[in-house]
Amino acid sequence: MRLAKYLASAGVASRRASEEVVRAGRVRVDQELVTDPARDVDETDAIFLDGKPVKGPGSRVVYALNKPAGVVSTARDPQGRPTVVSLLAADGLRLYPVGRLDIDTTGLILLTNDGELAYRLTHPKYEVPKTYRAVVERAPVRTRAVDALRRGVELQDGPTAPATVHKLGADRLEITIHEGRKRQVRRMCEFVGHPVKRLERVAIGSLELGDLPEGSNRRLTEQEVERLLAIS
Repeated sequence: MRLAKYLASAGVASRRASEEVVRAGRVRVDQELVTDPARDVDETDAIFLDGKPVKGPGSRVVYALNKPAGVVSTARDPQGRPTVVSLLAADGLRLYPVGRLDIDTTGLILLTNDGELAYRLTHPKYEVPKTYRAVVERAPVRTRAVDALRRGVELQDGPTAPATVHKLGADRLEITIHEGRKRQVRRMCEFVGHPVKRLERVAIGSLELGDLPEGSNRRLTEQEVERLLAIS
């Protein structure tokens, strides 16, 4: 297993962040300083981060959380705002969020100790679909706006890929994307003339938010995790 993947699977950080940790010279393998994230390691190697031993990959834990508005999608926040990790009592597990939701966006977010899983679910090349429900301004939403979202729109950072869009009401849309740019759904809706008033993520791949109460969480079954991985 490559060193960065080993660190990610051990819950040190996401795979991309683990690569940076290695390049920064913070990791030793059998007391040898290693700066190549692709270095092959296995369970017989003694691996140290900042001088402290790294426990090998343990059992994978994944939680689904219904994020309330006003909560940030990070493990800690320098401004002292509540975080998604602070909402979950994980018995000492080191968890971090899989991707992000804007502070004002509610709904489904995953937390895990498996950096490789987080990488598979967030990297653009895997095109994992995420579904949102939006309440927008300037109702009713016309067919022309819906068609534009389905084709893809030209944002400041480039055109979006085609989206799956269903009109649920005069001011309500369900939008599925697989890119995950910053505030993408909000920017798409604003581009077609319908700024978002409320936004909720209701699904990641095959996993749906369902009736999980706001602020609550549940641990995913291994079968649910495997279904998520099957689409990435």
